[in-house]
Amino acid sequence: MLGRLFHRFAKTPRRLVRVPDGRRLYAIGDIHGQLDLLEGLLARICADEKARGGPRGELIFLGDLINRGPQSAQVIDYLVSVQAERPETRFLLGNHEEVLLKALGGDESALRIFHHMGGTQTILSYGIAREAYEAVDYDGLAAMLQAAVPPTHRDFLASFEDIIVEGGYVFVHAGVRPGVSLVEQQPRDLRWIRHEFLSTSSHPIPGMVIIHGHTIHEDIIEQPGRIGLDTGGYRTGMLSAMGFEGEERWILQQRS
Repeated sequence: MLGRLFHRFAKTPRRLVRVPDGRRLYAIGDIHGQLDLLEGLLARICADEKARGGPRGELIFLGDLINRGPQSAQVIDYLVSVQAERPETRFLLGNHEEVLLKALGGDESALRIFHHMGGTQTILSYGIAREAYEAVDYDGLAAMLQAAVPPTHRDFLASFEDIIVEGGYVFVHAGVRPGVSLVEQQPRDLRWIRHEFLSTSSHPIPGMVIIHGHTIHEDIIEQPGRIGLDTGGYRTGMLSAMGFEGEERWILQQRS
C-alpha cells in the first residue's frame, strides 16, 4: 500500500506558475526619474525580443516612475511615447504617483508628503528654477506645480492600474495583504504595504506569485510566492526587469 501511494505521489505533476499561452510579458521595476537607465533597459528588452522571436512582449511598469532621480518629467514624456507605439503597455500606480496626483488635486498634506519623498527633483524636472522653488511657501508651490505639470501627464498618470493578473502572476506596486483574496485587496496596501507583506514566510496568495517593486534590494530577490524587482536605480545605478513566457522567466538589467 505504501509503495503504491508513493508511486502515485511521485507521478503527480508539480504545479508551475505560468503566463497565458502565446504571451510574453516584461515587468519593469521602479524607475524614479532615471531616463538613461530606462532607455538602456528598453533597448535590452527590444534586443531580447528579437533574439527570442515569437510574440512581441507586453510591458508592465510596476510604478514609481517619478521622484528622487533628476528626469521625472522626461521619463513620463518618454513612456507616453512608448505607450503610443506599444498600446498594450500597462502601468501600475505607485505610491509616488498617487501622492503627486493628490497634490495636483489641491491636497496640501499630500503636497507636503510629496516634497519630502523626493518630489523636489520632479518639480525641478518640469523646468522650475531651484531659486523660485526655494522661495515659495506651500500655497505658492501648489500653484507652481499645477501650472508646470501638463494635462497630458496628469491624464497619463491617472490612467494607471492598481493590480494586473496574468495567469499565475499578480503584478502590483508594493505587495498584497497576506491571506486576503485578490478581490478584497485594498489600493493602499497595493501601493504602500511593506513589513506585513515582506515578512510573511509563506505564499501571500496561495498558488500565485506576486511581482512587485517599492522595496529596494541590491538585486532582484525571489522568495516563496513573491519576486521583488526594485533594485534602487536612482541609488544603485541598476534598473531591473523580468521576462515571462510560459513557465519560463528571466532577468534583464541595465547599469549606469
